[in-house]
This record gives sequence, C-alpha cells and structure tokens, in this order.
Amino acid sequence: MGGSAEELERRIDELRSEVRRAVMRGDRADARTLRADLRAAEAAWDDALDALQDEAHPHEAHQPEAEARRHEARGVRQGVDAGVPTLLPLREQVHQALALLGAPAAPRLIVAVHEAFSGDPVPSARLTSLRRDEERSYRSAPHARPYYLCAALTHDLLAPARGLLAISTWPMATRIIGPLSPRVDFLTAAARLAEQLQRIPDPGPAATRLLWRFAGNIPGAANVPGAPARQDPAAVAAAAEAELAIHRDADRAHREDGAARARAQLDDVQQLFGSRLQTVRGTGS
Repeated sequence: MGGSAEELERRIDELRSEVRRAVMRGDRADARTLRADLRAAEAAWDDALDALQDEAHPHEAHQPEAEARRHEARGVRQGVDAGVPTLLPLREQVHQALALLGAPAAPRLIVAVHEAFSGDPVPSARLTSLRRDEERSYRSAPHARPYYLCAALTHDLLAPARGLLAISTWPMATRIIGPLSPRVDFLTAAARLAEQLQRIPDPGPAATRLLWRFAGNIPGAANVPGAPARQDPAAVAAAAEAELAIHRDADRAHREDGAARARAQLDDVQQLFGSRLQTVRGTGS
C-alpha cells in the first residue's frame, strides 16, 4: 500500500470508522479483514514518515539512534514478540480510555485505565507530544478526522489546562476546567469506572485495584484498606454520585460560562487547543 502520508492518514481514519461499524454490527469476519487492512495502512504510514524524515534530515537517516527510534515506534503497535497482541494506534488507545472516563484526564490516569482494561502497555512518554501532533494534524486538514485528542481549557483564560487531554466531540462545557472541575471530574471518572466494572464478570486485579485507589479518596465508598479485590463497585458509584450531587450544579455554571465565552471569542483551532496566553493591556478609566 502506497501513497503520501496525508492520503494514508485519511485512509487510516476511514478504516478505523469501518472497523468500529463492523464491530458494532457484530460482523467479526469483516472486522478482522478491516483490521488487517488498517495494520497495512499504518505500516505504510510509518514508511512514509521514515521517507519524509530521511528527506528532511539525510545525515541522520542511517544512524543507529534513528533506526532504534523507528524500531521502538513500530514495536509499540505491532508487538515486539509474536506472542504480544497487535495494539491499536496510540491515539485510539487514549480515545478509548477518555471515553470510558467521560472527563478530561492526565496522561498518568489514561495509561492506568487503558492498562487496567486491556493489559497492553501504553508508552506514556509519547502522550506528552500527542496533543501537539493532533493540533498539527487539525491545522493541516481541519475536520478530516472523526475526532481529535485536544486540550481541556481553563475557565478563566481559555488556555490549555496543563496536562489534561480531552476529546473534541465532547460538548465544549465538558472540556472547560473551572474551580470545582478537578473534583467533579475525579468523581465522574470513579463512577463510570465502577459502572464499567459492574458490567464485567471478572474485571481482573489491575482494574479492581484502580477502582480501590479511587475509593480511597471518596467518603462513604467503603474502601477496604489493603484489599483491592474486596472493593464494591456499587458502593463506589453510589458514594461518587452522592458527592457529585453537591458540586455538580456549581461546576456546571462555571463550565457553561467558560464555554459560552470560548464559542464567542475563539476560532475553531483555539476552541480545541486553547488560546495562547497574552498580556492584556488595561484600557484605563
């Protein structure tokens, strides 16, 4: 499979959507075929990026460090050993974790959630540059992808909230971070995590331990010291919802206010990735 990097990116996005639709309709044979096509497109995209890098930096093309970085990047997705399952692209892994949490989250939590439910490791160091990569992609081809991994925005400055990732398809208010939002988002994530565990017959020790860690910071969650396996997901969900009822309305007011100002003051790129901090001169009296 050939083509430019831009063409391959569009094809990859199309294939991901087709895989998702095949899975949702229960067509396993079609999903398996589409996944194979997706892996082939991603491998071709890697080759296209290598070619672009070689053109831009010909003196580094065959240095051992460059070859090692390429091998590592491919190994994350394809699996270094034959026994390691093929991983989804990094942005898809992050998207799945954020969708489960239902709120903006820091890379450390995203990694913990993904590993708890999939067992596959996520290269956390790569998450630091992921948002910048998404912004570059959006600026070069706006709205070309079904979603973008974007920034949460601070309520006061509408600037990127430090260390938080969000999904572009969420309502603007969900991506605004007000004074109460960190606690509200923590409780939201805990409740959704608990609900997810209640739907899984055997969630495994990593997932139950993650819920146990959430429960330790929620009053009334029946946290069992030193015994993650005995943590009751229903108790965590109920305790989280009880505290959410206290904070939700005030937090929503801050978020809706910030969202209204963002829609009025920011362009499309800034609404996703935040405004740049600038010194504002006073007008005087």
